[in-house]
Amino acid sequence: MVKSSVLGFPRMGVLRDLKKANEAYWGGKLSQFDLLAEGKRLRLAHWKIQKDAGVDIIPSNDFAHYDHVLDHIQLFSAAPERYTSQKLDPIDEYFAMGRGHQKGGVDVPALEMVKWFDSNYHYVKPTLQDNQTFALAKDPKPVREYLEAKEAGFETRPVLVGPVSFLALGKADRGSSVNPITLLDKLIPVYIELLKALKAAGAESVQIDEPILVFDLSAEVKAAFKPAYEAIAALGSAGPSVVVATYFGDIVHNFDVLPAFSGVQGIHVDLVRNPEQLEPVLKQLGPKQILSAGVVDGRNIWKNNFAKSIELIQTAIKALSEDRVIVATSSSLLHTPHTLASEKKLPAEVYNWFSFATEKTKEVAILAKAVTNPGSVSAELEANAAVIKSRAESTRTNDPKVKERQAQVTPEQHLRKSPFDARYAQQKEHLKLPLFPTTTIGSFPQTSEIRIQRNKFTKGEITEEEYDAFIRKEIDFAIKIQDELDLDVYVHGEPERNDMVQYFGERLEGYVFTTHAWVQSYGSRCVRPPIIVGDISRPKPMTVKESKYAASVSKKPMKGMLTGPVTCLRWSFPRVDVHQSVQCQQLALALRDEVVDLEANGIFVIQVDEPALREGLPLRKGSEREAYLQWAVDSFKLATAGVEDSTQIHSHFCYSEFQDFFHAIAALDADVLSIENSKSDAKLLKVFIDESYPRHIGPGVYDIHSPRIPSEAEFKQRISEMLEFLRPDQLWINPDCGLKTRKWDEVKGALAEMVKAAKYFREQYANKA
Repeated sequence: MVKSSVLGFPRMGVLRDLKKANEAYWGGKLSQFDLLAEGKRLRLAHWKIQKDAGVDIIPSNDFAHYDHVLDHIQLFSAAPERYTSQKLDPIDEYFAMGRGHQKGGVDVPALEMVKWFDSNYHYVKPTLQDNQTFALAKDPKPVREYLEAKEAGFETRPVLVGPVSFLALGKADRGSSVNPITLLDKLIPVYIELLKALKAAGAESVQIDEPILVFDLSAEVKAAFKPAYEAIAALGSAGPSVVVATYFGDIVHNFDVLPAFSGVQGIHVDLVRNPEQLEPVLKQLGPKQILSAGVVDGRNIWKNNFAKSIELIQTAIKALSEDRVIVATSSSLLHTPHTLASEKKLPAEVYNWFSFATEKTKEVAILAKAVTNPGSVSAELEANAAVIKSRAESTRTNDPKVKERQAQVTPEQHLRKSPFDARYAQQKEHLKLPLFPTTTIGSFPQTSEIRIQRNKFTKGEITEEEYDAFIRKEIDFAIKIQDELDLDVYVHGEPERNDMVQYFGERLEGYVFTTHAWVQSYGSRCVRPPIIVGDISRPKPMTVKESKYAASVSKKPMKGMLTGPVTCLRWSFPRVDVHQSVQCQQLALALRDEVVDLEANGIFVIQVDEPALREGLPLRKGSEREAYLQWAVDSFKLATAGVEDSTQIHSHFCYSEFQDFFHAIAALDADVLSIENSKSDAKLLKVFIDESYPRHIGPGVYDIHSPRIPSEAEFKQRISEMLEFLRPDQLWINPDCGLKTRKWDEVKGALAEMVKAAKYFREQYANKA
């Protein structure tokens, strides 16, 4: 009989309950006992949702208070000594690694956090030492949560990050040179101990995630799978059976690794992202191995097309048998909102097009029944077919005027009027910026008062005039702070904006919006991605009013702040019926109109952020990656090339690990780049020398994800390191990202130290001149 499976469930709860509990604990308003009790309540509720949906294989250990990879760092006693030496309580040590800790005489920054493959989720990077050791934590979390579920009447399959992926996704700590994958021999005994403990607790099966199998792997990493999984298979009846899970891509290019998994029960593959890998994978399975077929999308919110999924499942059954096929989500449902039932304001037509995490658990259960006893779910199959048909035929999805404008785009529209040197000469004269100019990335703290007033305006409790007056007051305050700090290029602080993509989506045709469809981005940070349902256009200006006002009351250059077309696409739930390049070009044309309008209204520094550019990069090198970079770069240039030479275009990127596609970063032709860099080695900036990058760059000098305030000395050290790789006339001084999630005292304290450090270097180099 075909079984159903979920690879992981969202953690936050219906109303972002975990976010609220974590933040209350960090703020000293919730006890540790109550925090852990809330975590348990959520786990029990999530297991019940899946059981009630009819899911056969329910995951445990997919819950995390901050991040599942961080869980494994602590599980394997792999926390760097700078955290363990503080003798913090385990939960505080855990949060210190995730977000830093600056309290009670303890001052440690957070570990590096990077995107989880090509998703908008961030994981904490394992950071390993030359003398690294591993040991299984006392009362290991996977065992504890398996027993917790069992006691409550839920039989679950614990989920672990695989040993090879855990190491391959890690890095050597500063001052260490260890290649993480060489630590496998030290790590495997800990996995063996953990698997034995899980079997002793009663777990018959374990899901081990090895998502790096979708990457192009080095020979060294490929070779690591054989000893790892031979050791796991050698456990025999002393350990649970194992399903190795991959997702976010295909594994065909790594088929030479599959013999390493000959001793495992089965393999999970993502058939949403790469359905074409099904038949090749079926041919690679051993005579008794099962296939976990990921046919329900764990990354998007569209209702599953049952007819197409059933075709894939039946292909697998024909090659294997019903007993050797599991119907599953393509990946963890971590990347989808909790439940569609919370949405009361969506138009009825589009409401029926969507499926969130809770609804997807029902989809996998229905699909499993559909291939074994279709009569038992005939009504569900008929209803699904009707929804798929209605969406395909809806007039909501097509706008002839948008398509006509796209057809008229020319190559010249992607080019600035002059090369950078000529542009910069005009910008230097126009903007009158000093050496080492200081700025921020856009947003300032979103205080409770801002959220209250926005909520009142949304509900109609205050007028538009009253709300505009409040926003002007907040802009005045942000400018006053920047005056006091003596920054060089100001931002208006974005008090009117809810989210950097949602705000723009709400002002564009082609989007719909949710009320409670929150998705975890990192830690307690949640986003509510808008949904692209049709062709995109801009009915009227979106940011001009606030930016124009801010410029009118500012004595320094004011930056206009826009979210770029690639990020608007990637941080939305995109359409699946139209190629993403088409959607991105539509967004670029809408933003082009906004850029031109900002310039016409006196905004001569315009930042078009593309933090999602890297995460959209196909995970493997080759033609697919180059095709993506071509349309992504073209979209950015189409959005920004309509201005005069004297207007300076900035762009911001998350993460500085872009050596593999630096040619595309350079091709954007932005005048100034800012990058999230504070937790990366400054040596990563060497690529700017190697590639003779001519334009300006602002590598982030401090981590905005952490509440700690760096000292002036720390800033000087970071800037000194950067000057080993960048010219003084090329370097801007700025934080990593926007300061939306921080408190004003943290912002002012950190920026004050940052400005002092910048002025120190300005004086030093002025004296040299």
